[in-house]
Amino acid sequence: MTNFTKRRTMMVDTQVRPSDVTKFPIIEAMLTVAREDFVPAAQREAAYVGENLDMGQGRILFEPRTLAKMLDALAIQNDELVLDVGCGLGYSSAVIARMAEAVVAVEQDEAMAGEAQEALMAAGVDNAVVHVGELVEGAQQHGPYDVIIVEGGIESVPATLLDQLKDGGRVAALFMDGPLGEVRLGVKRDGHISWRLAFNASAPVLPGFEKDISFTF
Repeated sequence: MTNFTKRRTMMVDTQVRPSDVTKFPIIEAMLTVAREDFVPAAQREAAYVGENLDMGQGRILFEPRTLAKMLDALAIQNDELVLDVGCGLGYSSAVIARMAEAVVAVEQDEAMAGEAQEALMAAGVDNAVVHVGELVEGAQQHGPYDVIIVEGGIESVPATLLDQLKDGGRVAALFMDGPLGEVRLGVKRDGHISWRLAFNASAPVLPGFEKDISFTF
């Protein structure tokens, strides 16, 4: 019988804390949420490895370090509403739900969305809802949001998504340029987002977040 609790502690001690993530709510959430319950059945044994986990459909679950450092940069408060774009099977939403007032998780793969909602309910997460729709569209009807986080690589951020962020709100996304990427934190002021580099990471680009290719003659 695999001791997942032990693996969870090891993940925090060897992947999260050494990455300068020390905020108690993040540590507590990652020690509590059973990551193995939010991955495909065939991947349960690999749930705690220190690399992005293949979820199928060209999608990944961020390695623990990447998610922890994104949450660290975002500094989510317990009275905030968070939009979690590309939630996959719901792990990130379960973690964020322990820090935020509520989470709206967006997933465009209907089967994944259904599994995410089931996994969140089974884990007793009652302040997260899974919205089925195009990732790039977000979930405008539930917004505006204090925080937006994107669970995968992007080349550009659609205005439709950024429009759903409150003024003074924060957004974290992993901008990919070929195989290399950097997580940037954006803060919205007077309708404009100013970005700063947070750290380097890598992940496949999510559907719909590719750069628009314009032809010049």
